[in-house]
Amino acid sequence: MQARETVDAVAERGLRGDRYFEGHGLWNFLDEDPNREVQEASDITFIEAEALAAVEQDAGIELLTGAHRRNVTTQHVPLNHLVGQTFTVGDAICEGIQLCEPCGYMQSLVGEEGLSKALVHRGGLDAIVVESGPIAIDDEVRW
Repeated sequence: MQARETVDAVAERGLRGDRYFEGHGLWNFLDEDPNREVQEASDITFIEAEALAAVEQDAGIELLTGAHRRNVTTQHVPLNHLVGQTFTVGDAICEGIQLCEPCGYMQSLVGEEGLSKALVHRGGLDAIVVESGPIAIDDEVRW
């Protein structure tokens, strides 16, 4: 994970430079497994800064920047309410498709027992990019 000042969100592809955009992400390879339960694909993932603070307060787990494996960290945005909704971030138009529940892979990378449980229903939002556009730090999320 690398922090960026700006990034291009590309419709039906994701974020230019992201490992999934390039086809090198873990889920790209798992999607080839016929026994894997199908999960709706996302182009971009979001997590609330408030959820990260709550995990630290409630479970004593501090997640370093990027350790949560989400693309964009928001503030004052009720992400759970954006499932099924169209919204903009920067100049990109997105649609929330499902909650981004925590996974064992993230917990194994962070090495914190209880992380998945602490992030249940506050692990973020999976979304697709409907219309391309740049996204920059401090861009407003509007819905």
